[in-house]
Amino acid sequence: QVQLVESGGDLVQPGGSLRLSCAASGFRLDYWALGWFRQAPGKEREGVSCISSADDSIYYKDSVKGRFTFVRDTAKSAVYLEMNSLEAGDTATYYCAASPWASDCVAGHFTAWGQGTPVTVSS
Repeated sequence: QVQLVESGGDLVQPGGSLRLSCAASGFRLDYWALGWFRQAPGKEREGVSCISSADDSIYYKDSVKGRFTFVRDTAKSAVYLEMNSLEAGDTATYYCAASPWASDCVAGHFTAWGQGTPVTVSS
């Protein structure tokens, strides 16, 4: 059974940093596409960063390039999202997701989801 459990969300001041974690079980991380998505109140869920199972290429949403880093640790069966220089616009619930066949960072193409962890960026 595929399971994803996120942690690490918190209240942080603008300019601060957070590291989100996602513990995965029930599948091999290097065989599946993995992604971090976020959803702010009243907005659609959007892809933040995803890694392709085909070639390990990593996609980043334009607004987070240079600030966020996607990390996959196959030995620990975990993925992380390292977030720096956080902005108010990063406030959202962040979700870890996995797919055995996705080749992009579109939420509808991911089949397994965690419960989400909230991130609030505010002074």
